[in-house]
Amino acid sequence: MNLSPAQPSPPGLITATGPWQPQISIVSTLYRSRPFLEDFLAGCLEALHRLAISDFEIVLVNDASPDDSLDYVLARRHDVPELVVVDLSRNFGHHPAMQAGLRHARGDLVFLIDCDLEVSPLSLCSFHDKLHEAGCDMVFGYQEKRKGGWFEQISGCLFWKGFNLLSETRIPENIVTERLMKRRFVDALLQLGDHNLFLGGMMSWTGFHQIGLAVAKSQRAGASTYTLFKRVNLMINALSSFSAQPLVWLFNFGGLVTMASFSYAIYLVIRKLLFGDSLLGFTSVMGLIALSLGILTMAIGLVGIYLGKVFTQVQNRPTYIVKDIHR
Repeated sequence: MNLSPAQPSPPGLITATGPWQPQISIVSTLYRSRPFLEDFLAGCLEALHRLAISDFEIVLVNDASPDDSLDYVLARRHDVPELVVVDLSRNFGHHPAMQAGLRHARGDLVFLIDCDLEVSPLSLCSFHDKLHEAGCDMVFGYQEKRKGGWFEQISGCLFWKGFNLLSETRIPENIVTERLMKRRFVDALLQLGDHNLFLGGMMSWTGFHQIGLAVAKSQRAGASTYTLFKRVNLMINALSSFSAQPLVWLFNFGGLVTMASFSYAIYLVIRKLLFGDSLLGFTSVMGLIALSLGILTMAIGLVGIYLGKVFTQVQNRPTYIVKDIHR
């Protein structure tokens, strides 16, 4: 079968010059996503229609979703043959699943988006226009004002400000998952050998020409799968993966506490020699001992976090394992 350069190749075809490369890949992950999938796929197809793009693929990564998300998208491959389903062997988490989607996407452009409809798939049109208007390598979405209640807004604000304060890698505040990337940016990102994944930081560290786009993010229907515990783990992972500054601060603080404790001990000895105050400062000494013990315990825990990161990295295990690919 002869294909002219202007004629797109059918999905899955291996041409004489290599694998078929669509114009764009839309990448998303599946975890308790069944209620959103029908509208999500309809929105993706509508956005592609508005952009007059017929050469595309939609890559969905099943992160061991406990509902029937996988069965639904496999059934939809009959009417949407451009669907590519990557089924992971177990639940690895949001960031490893996104990495799997990026690695299996073949498009010249790659649009990463969550399928929970907090950001409409129709926003692809705005991302696409911004990318071509600015001539950049990546357009990332951000919220001008964070959605949610006071706790979500305050905790999100503290997270981004704390990260940028401690890390050498600066990240725009209130970024969202959604971003449109050129192939060379995606290829560069996938070269990173991080096993402790925080894709927001990794994408900023990768460099290239990046432009922000304000997006409207609505409240998710139903409970979010990002629990408070997962958010705290993400914050710890992000900070410990991109900065050793907490260790430096801990060392400096420990030095100050040591100097203060040593100075107070000298003061007690002098008082004992001059005035015979044998029990002077007993309560204070006990308080300092308790404080020192707390600081020591915190220091050991902090060092343990970094050692755990090193342990994970040197194990060199894959960040995900693919069970099946339906392409």
